[in-house]
Amino acid sequence: MHLTEMIFDGPTPIDGYGPGFFRINGQVHQGGILLLPGRAEPWRGLGDWDRFLQSAAQIDVVFLGMGAEISALSAEHRRIFDEAGLGVEVMSSPAACRTYNVLLSEGRRIAAGLLPV
Repeated sequence: MHLTEMIFDGPTPIDGYGPGFFRINGQVHQGGILLLPGRAEPWRGLGDWDRFLQSAAQIDVVFLGMGAEISALSAEHRRIFDEAGLGVEVMSSPAACRTYNVLLSEGRRIAAGLLPV
């Protein structure tokens, strides 16, 4: 099988994750993490929307990794993203990490809020 190496230019991909942590650029981050263009910060989870909205001009789609399982996003939270012109995809954190890295390698304008598994 032929493997193609993904090249990342700019924002850093997710190196790995495990129980309670994410590894970004070789650095371990405990708890939830917010990935915005050019930075990774702690994220408190649903309801911590301000930084997504402040970066709306730089991103098109937000991936929300809700831990080991998928959770529903309330209609009010969807409305907040819609009004900011942001697409939002809710999935498990492992799926969000994989999707984030693939779209990042394609140069897409993305962000992620990830809760640990």
